Amino acid sequence: MLTLLGIPRFEQYVLNMALVHLCDRESHVGHLTRQLNAADEAIQQVTIYIPHPEQQYDGMSLEAGLSQGYNIEVDAVLDRARIPYVIPRGAQFVRILRQKGLDQGFNLAAVGLFVRPLAILKLDLIVNIEEADYQTIAVRHPVIRDYPSDWEQKLNQFLQQEIPNEALPNLAGYVDRAMNSDYTPPNWTQISMD
Repeated sequence: MLTLLGIPRFEQYVLNMALVHLCDRESHVGHLTRQLNAADEAIQQVTIYIPHPEQQYDGMSLEAGLSQGYNIEVDAVLDRARIPYVIPRGAQFVRILRQKGLDQGFNLAAVGLFVRPLAILKLDLIVNIEEADYQTIAVRHPVIRDYPSDWEQKLNQFLQQEIPNEALPNLAGYVDRAMNSDYTPPNWTQISMD
């Protein structure tokens, strides 16, 4: 069973906010993804930075930076041999980097996949890198309340390449302003409210 247990709330909120940006093609991150798609059909790598909770961005608050998606980068993967997964068509490779401390650098915290149609991040969190110990979690979009009861089965079938991405329900369409003009993405304050 995929779970979010054991993840600090702040980190859950950062991942939720990142998922909001990844699913919305009209967001800053969505524009980066579309530009990369237009330029190259390579596998995309999404890097999500989890900042220290007291970190500030240049000239703006942490909340404003996270609301704009400034902690997310999208690049083309140049060396597929360095990716520890088979990436099915329709998925993107994801790296999560966690800040070591206030005003410090970042360490690798997780790797996984973003499956856009299901609006899910499937991640392997690194518990102990020396012992290759990890915990698998799935981060579902915070706005979508009605995931199909078989979403986990569909995700596994997709990842095992038993079904194509076109066979997945397009849940991201509900939270993508390019497809749903009534959708208003939440900001950091709305995501982090309990």
